[in-house]
Amino acid sequence: MAESWLFWNDTPHSPAWNMAADEALLQNAPATGTPLLRCYAWDRPAVSIGYVQRLDAAPEGFAAVRRPTGGGIVYHDYDFTFSVAFPMGHWLTGLDRTQSYNWLNRSLQAALQALGFPAELSAREIPHSVERATMVCFTNPTRYDLLLEGRKVAGSAQRRTSDGLLHQASLHFGKPLPMPREAMTGALVKALGTVMEVSMEDFSPSQTLLDEITRLVDTKYGTDAWNNLR
Repeated sequence: MAESWLFWNDTPHSPAWNMAADEALLQNAPATGTPLLRCYAWDRPAVSIGYVQRLDAAPEGFAAVRRPTGGGIVYHDYDFTFSVAFPMGHWLTGLDRTQSYNWLNRSLQAALQALGFPAELSAREIPHSVERATMVCFTNPTRYDLLLEGRKVAGSAQRRTSDGLLHQASLHFGKPLPMPREAMTGALVKALGTVMEVSMEDFSPSQTLLDEITRLVDTKYGTDAWNNLR
């Protein structure tokens, strides 16, 4: 029997709003009680930096926001972005980081292959010589990242709390998406159904959740104190 997830096919938002929404979904995961997939976009060219990175590592000309997850700089100009919030106790939260990446990135791999892109999973690790405070995500493949013709096209990062696990992922070809965004969304939903044996139920955010997202924008993700964190 397929496991049931919630699916939020979201509209474009500001960088701060997008990160606030993902954190709010993680905080709300125990009450939701089931994984929630959110596919979303950005209302302006932006970059997100990993939690441990310096804001001055972000390039000029892009709106910048610090993620709640780790990893390197991610460009959100032509990318396809999604997140999954898992409540603590879900079987995937019991796996280590690389095992959970394997499950989720195999699903993304299947989605790309269904659209005619022969993506492969990376077997490499980031060298210790790489400066993580300033590294760009898509120039440094790590284990279970997705490669296309040897180039990293998908990266992901996670945050684990007592509430659950937040998985954030970006698909970027280095140019405009070569498929309609709706086609990529549909392929991902279908691939998750096949690889992880899940079915999706449409989700609409409550006013309470939207209010919490606004609060996190105003008090955290939209502030210099958070984005300039050292």
